[in-house]
Amino acid sequence: MNKYENNSIVKKSYQFALRIVKLYKFLSKEKEFVLSKQLMRSGTSIGANITEAQEAISKKDFKNKMSIALKESVESRYWINLLKDSEYLSEKQAESLLNDLEEIIKILSKIVKNANT
Repeated sequence: MNKYENNSIVKKSYQFALRIVKLYKFLSKEKEFVLSKQLMRSGTSIGANITEAQEAISKKDFKNKMSIALKESVESRYWINLLKDSEYLSEKQAESLLNDLEEIIKILSKIVKNANT
């Protein structure tokens, strides 16, 4: 049992990372490697940084990891839009991913903002 499984942002970011891994496998079959690798890195980094933040040694460390996760989320949004606009992803595929990602971005933005207080 994962000790963070009741943490909403940990769960959401992990599920998003799973979707990104599956998308990477799909895109690799389509011979699209460069963009998919960039998305793989940023999309899986979100959850990795959020998970690291759960064991932060200070409030500053926590905020830093969550800020990195937020930045990786914004980067992932860029790659998804680029994949959609270059027609490697359908509008429907991209919108589904972007909806999940926007929810993560909203949560992370609140966490980072509240960590400043």
